[in-house]
Amino acid sequence: MLQLKDLPDAKVLKKFAERYEDVDSLSVTHFLNILRIGTELAESLDRFLATHGLLQGRWWVLVLLMREDDLTSTPSELADKAGVSRATMSGLINGLLRDGLVARQEDNKDRRSYSIRLTAAGQDKLDEVMPDYYPRVKKMMSAIPEPQREELLKQLLLLKEQSKVFD
Repeated sequence: MLQLKDLPDAKVLKKFAERYEDVDSLSVTHFLNILRIGTELAESLDRFLATHGLLQGRWWVLVLLMREDDLTSTPSELADKAGVSRATMSGLINGLLRDGLVARQEDNKDRRSYSIRLTAAGQDKLDEVMPDYYPRVKKMMSAIPEPQREELLKQLLLLKEQSKVFD
């Protein structure tokens, strides 16, 4: 995915406004900044996880499995919960299987079906990452006082609802 680092300035937005109707330069500026901040947060998380030998997608699969009472889920359920395609989830699972962080469990009733289970090594990896992750999240979020965080979240959820205009 292309990640725009060079956001347009007022001069560039003016050029677009002269060519296209309905350009609200301030709305465009705010929208692009919000997208850029989201990208930077994701990149920061990626850099952190890399120090633990993980990629974000693989980490999320481990977290999703740990959330389950029996540490087990099907690939299709994991794909739905992670918001990725089944093909993407297959790739993530294959890497985790190769590294021994998850195991494949055959379904005794249907040989075509199987589940994915978090292994002891996968749990150990989470036990390595999570105590390092939580204080960092706390520190980052402390930049915004809690009442303002609640308001920010409400505003971002409103934007999320409006994002359907691109569908």
